[in-house]
Amino acid sequence: MKTLDKNKQLFKILCSAAWIDGEIQQEERQYLHKMAEQHQLGEDPEIRALLSEAVQTKPDECYRLVEEYVGDQATEAEYQELIDAVSKLVYSDSVIDTEEAKLLHKIQALEPEVKNGKSPLQQVLKSIQKMYRGAIAELDSD
Repeated sequence: MKTLDKNKQLFKILCSAAWIDGEIQQEERQYLHKMAEQHQLGEDPEIRALLSEAVQTKPDECYRLVEEYVGDQATEAEYQELIDAVSKLVYSDSVIDTEEAKLLHKIQALEPEVKNGKSPLQQVLKSIQKMYRGAIAELDSD
């Protein structure tokens, strides 16, 4: 898959993740606009529609997009990009809703190493460490 398509797919996941608790917080909104700009997606009509927040995404759609993105062929780098981006979005408002926690758990369960039989406990601990490092790095960069 081309990088632009992968970036667009990741951005759709982020938008749906922002809606997973029923509303987009101001910090999440700012993060989404920043990501759209960084990946030169702001001119795409579909992305502009998502940024306008005209249509709320349901949690089932978010999970479907995540599974599509990871699929059976996801590389460790693609998975890492997904978990980092979603973690930064979730932690951007400093409040983790139950639905957001469920989403992070679901993404962690899809990690290629977990699917390949490495210790789930080690993977969960590693993922939590990555999320906190990402959240701290994001706070430091602001």
